[in-house]
Amino acid sequence: MERAGYRVLTAQDGGAGLRLFENEPVEAVVLDYSMPGMHGGEVAGRMRQIKPDVPILLLSAYIGLPPEVTRLVNLYMTKGEGAPVLLQKLDMLLP
Repeated sequence: MERAGYRVLTAQDGGAGLRLFENEPVEAVVLDYSMPGMHGGEVAGRMRQIKPDVPILLLSAYIGLPPEVTRLVNLYMTKGEGAPVLLQKLDMLLP
C-alpha cells in the first residue's frame, strides 16, 4: 500500500487499532476480520461510533461473514482476491 502512495498506520490488535483511529487523521481503514482480542466486526462497530464517515474495507479469509458484520463496513473482500483488487477497492472508497 505504501508503494501505491498511501501512508499506512498499523496495529497489532483491535484495541491498538481503535486508539490509532481515534488519535490520528484517518481517511480510510483496511481492517482484518480475525484479530486477537476482538474481531473486525466489533472494531468496525466502535469505529462507526467514533468517526462514522470514515470508509472501512474489511478483509477476511472467511467467505460469507454475517450480515450484522458486513453492514458495518463499506466494502468486504476475501484475502484471496489479492493486493491489486485491494488497491482498486480502496481507490473506490477515497475521493
